[in-house]
Amino acid sequence: QVQLVESGGGLVQPGGSLRLSCAASGSIFAIHVMGWYRQAPEKQRELVASITRGGVTNYGDSVTGRFTISRDSAKKTLDLQMDSLNPEDTAVYYCNADVSYYRGTTNIYRDNYWGQGTQVTVSS
Repeated sequence: QVQLVESGGGLVQPGGSLRLSCAASGSIFAIHVMGWYRQAPEKQRELVASITRGGVTNYGDSVTGRFTISRDSAKKTLDLQMDSLNPEDTAVYYCNADVSYYRGTTNIYRDNYWGQGTQVTVSS
């Protein structure tokens, strides 16, 4: 019913910047909280940043001051501007969204969705 597609990952040198984007599509009624998570090899998935429909943001301690999350509700997109990247930021980054969607003509359901992930590698 709902798809999240990430883009923008890649290889960057320490100190560099990358911008990730996530586009939501499908039978969407409303998108509630959206967020970025990441998972490095042999580590648990962790919250990078989240943003509510009203624009309230929350950041993980390790990225505060370096990353900026934003969303465009009309376009159903989510972005993550990552600056001052370091090797510890290397991970697969996942888009996540809490979405209310249509099923049929009158039924609305709510569920949580993940994108397929995009690799970010910070290395010299």
